Amino acid sequence: MKEYNIAVIAGDGIGPEVISEGIKVLDEVARLDGTFKFNFTHFPWGCEYYKENGRMMAEDGIEQLKKFDAIFLGAVGAPGVPDHISLWDLLLVIRKNFDQYINLRPVKLLKGAPCPLKDVKEEDVDMIFVRENTEGEYAGSGSWLFKDKPNEVVIQDGVFSRKGCERVIRYAYELAKKEGKTLTSISKGNALNYSMVFWDKIFKEVGQDYPEVKTYSYLVDAASMFMIKDPKRFEVVVTSNLFGDILTDLGAAIAGGMGLAAGANVNPERTFPSMFEPIHGSAPDIAGKGLANPLATVWSASQMLDFFGHEDWGKKLIDIIEQMLVEGKVLTPDLKGTASTKEVGDEVIRILNS
Repeated sequence: MKEYNIAVIAGDGIGPEVISEGIKVLDEVARLDGTFKFNFTHFPWGCEYYKENGRMMAEDGIEQLKKFDAIFLGAVGAPGVPDHISLWDLLLVIRKNFDQYINLRPVKLLKGAPCPLKDVKEEDVDMIFVRENTEGEYAGSGSWLFKDKPNEVVIQDGVFSRKGCERVIRYAYELAKKEGKTLTSISKGNALNYSMVFWDKIFKEVGQDYPEVKTYSYLVDAASMFMIKDPKRFEVVVTSNLFGDILTDLGAAIAGGMGLAAGANVNPERTFPSMFEPIHGSAPDIAGKGLANPLATVWSASQMLDFFGHEDWGKKLIDIIEQMLVEGKVLTPDLKGTASTKEVGDEVIRILNS
């Protein structure tokens, strides 16, 4: 029997509540399949750990995580801990150290999911964002000069390497080729005359190897408008770290809300573990109340199953989410339901066994 060793960082706020439902679902899938199993190891890292220890994770945390096949992350962030600390000292440390340079975020409107756009069909919103995940605008390069003085200056650099741009763009081309879909590059070459002109140049160069893939290129402001006015024009999308971060939250808003938003941080070569997470944040205002929607976590569990080669089970989980949305009987308050976090997880289990 194949065994997958999974590091669990439940994190803060609603993280522990939703991640426990995701684990429950993964365990049930493994039981029903019978050819593989999951071994979960829990790590108490996050903002509460920071408050007690002055750091977001153990000093040798990266070394501890190296031996795992994947990481299942709940959410990070809490009042009293600055956002740049919670992000840079845990999530980005993992992404960078494990070279998780591909961020995959599906933006797919399932049947029954709420959509704020008028006259939009489910099939009109079906995108996959391939976001560069380790450099770009989040490289952490810059300077802070004359701090707290009248002439204070900060410089935030964007770092775009040929290797970094080419590998994420090539990944997107390969995905578009495999899926038989169009590929859209989103940049801002008219204003960012070095980084984004460079990005556009590499997009064209790599494209010469994929003449069968139909491509489009948009400036990020135009892309934002078209995602609202004409979302069906986007299928596979590739973009930089910052633009991908922003546009996928916009995508979540038009595809049912943050309670249905999942993301995968992938090291395609599998030299290091990849990480799977719902992207809704820690939502401290509803933590501990049983109100959190675990379906985004179930979706991220689906991405993990896909990553391990169990695409049939990954699709099954998406089908179950869609069935629950259509039926509308067992949903959390964000989706106009009255069910608790646990009750939604139990319903996923019930349908799996039906």
